[in-house]
Amino acid sequence: MNPQNLIKTWFDKWESGDFLNLPVTDNFKHTSPFGTVTGKKAYLELVEANRDKFLGYSFDIHDGIFAEDTAVVRYTGIQGDFRLDVSEWYYFNGELIEEIIAYYHIGEIREDRELESPE
Repeated sequence: MNPQNLIKTWFDKWESGDFLNLPVTDNFKHTSPFGTVTGKKAYLELVEANRDKFLGYSFDIHDGIFAEDTAVVRYTGIQGDFRLDVSEWYYFNGELIEEIIAYYHIGEIREDRELESPE
C-alpha cells in the first residue's frame, strides 16, 4: 500500500467509526499535546473510553507531503460545531502506521502570551 492510500485508509476508518481496525502496528505510538500513548492496545482502550471525543468526525484534508516511510498531513477535524486544525507526522513500518506525532492547539492562550497589536 502506498503512503497516500495508507493515510486515506486511516482517515476512512476514523470517519466510519471502525477504530478497532486502524492500520497501526502493535507497538504503535501516538504523541499529541495530551502526551504519548504507547501500544496499539493502550491506544484503542483510550479511544474506547473516550468515544465521544474521538468518534463522529469528518476530515477536511488541506494538504500532505508523502515519502516512502513518512508523511505529514494538515487537516481540519470537524465534529458537530467543533473544529480542530491539526498537522500530523506519520511514520510507517511496512503497510502499517508505527507512529504519529500530532500538533494542535488545545486551549486558550495565556494572557502573558497574547500578541499585542502594533498601533
